[in-house]
Amino acid sequence: MSTPPSNPASAQRGRISRILNVPFWAQILLALVLGALLGWVAKSGDVSWLQTALDKTGGIFVQLLMVVVAPLVFFAILVSITNLRNVSNAARLATRTLLWFMITSLIAVVIGLAIGLLTDPGAGTGLTAADGAEPKKHGSWLDFLTGIVPTDVITPFTELNVLQIVFMAAVAGVAVLQIGEKAQPLLTFSESVLQLLQKVLWWVIRLAPLGSLGLVGKAVYTYGWGLISKYATFTADIYVGCAIVLFGVYPLLLATVAKVNPLRFFKGAWPAIQLAFVSRSSVGTMPLTQKVTERLGVPKEYASFAVPFGSTTKMDGCASIYPAIAAIFVAQVFDVPLEIKDYVLIVFVSVIGSAATAGLTGATVMLTLTLSTLGLPMAGVGLLLAIDPIVDMMRTATNVAGQSVIPILVASREKILDREAYETADGSRLEPAVQAAPEPAAA
Repeated sequence: MSTPPSNPASAQRGRISRILNVPFWAQILLALVLGALLGWVAKSGDVSWLQTALDKTGGIFVQLLMVVVAPLVFFAILVSITNLRNVSNAARLATRTLLWFMITSLIAVVIGLAIGLLTDPGAGTGLTAADGAEPKKHGSWLDFLTGIVPTDVITPFTELNVLQIVFMAAVAGVAVLQIGEKAQPLLTFSESVLQLLQKVLWWVIRLAPLGSLGLVGKAVYTYGWGLISKYATFTADIYVGCAIVLFGVYPLLLATVAKVNPLRFFKGAWPAIQLAFVSRSSVGTMPLTQKVTERLGVPKEYASFAVPFGSTTKMDGCASIYPAIAAIFVAQVFDVPLEIKDYVLIVFVSVIGSAATAGLTGATVMLTLTLSTLGLPMAGVGLLLAIDPIVDMMRTATNVAGQSVIPILVASREKILDREAYETADGSRLEPAVQAAPEPAAA
């Protein structure tokens, strides 16, 4: 019996589908490589149209991410707080989550200080006080405390003050819990809006390969290697410190505290870590972070609280490693000796003040908060702004990894972690949500 001839059109569509259906992580990787290559071409050949194309491509991607940040944070925090009523021992879960946030922040800042003291990142750079400029916005403990409460309900959304948005959402969430059944229509509306925002953000995430191409290309043609050479030690310190936390501390905690396979964590959480590296936005990555955390066995009711809460406050890269190394860098450039009490203050600021990192310029606010506490010149912030986009990628990837690790640790200790789901978690299973729909069956 002869085999019936295959449909040539269907076979062609199948080949195209296989070519286009490249794994999401591979799309990002290819975009990074291509973006660096195009950026080099744009800079070396002074190709203005290519520079503009890369700039606009990356800029539009960031704008699309940011346009949903404010409402996403508000409704995610509000809904996450109300979801705690569906979790047994909610108060204990919240307390342990916050405690682990502080423990890992302490570990991260100690690692940052150790690296900074060993490498002297500010020595031999050739930079002077004249190269720096005082930032327009400072961060101080008074500013931090008074800045939490908004003056009105509109400005935090128009100016994207994430910390104030978190405050309003937390108040609204607690109020909904207190009101009870009468507030159910508002809660239902909030849940629907949150789902809508997450769906829109999934569409934006699907554009991450194009966005990463533009962002990396712009970084290469804008900064080149000349700038990086001046900050070589500082940049290496940030990457090494974050790598130690990301690939050393977190796996150790997963293996010893949660008693799970760390490799499985990276396999399941890698899409979120990868997107964070490209987008440089913990909040923009939040829906994907929550999705991978749930796929790793954390109950949805708890993950929907811990991940949004962590996305605005849990910043081991931006709030611990970075300010520790940056403070040493600035002190060395300005020739200001640091004493033991200064290092203790750095630890204190990093562990207690991490909530100040909420927002688009969170790392800068955290740095100014640290420098003002130590009495170091604010002009030092200007020295680091030029290199910030490059180090921010690794900082944000570390932040997001921690935002997923902590719920796993707490869920495991509370014996609510689905270990079977954790062991079978696979990041590739997330890809249908961020890739094009599969080819329809041939008629």
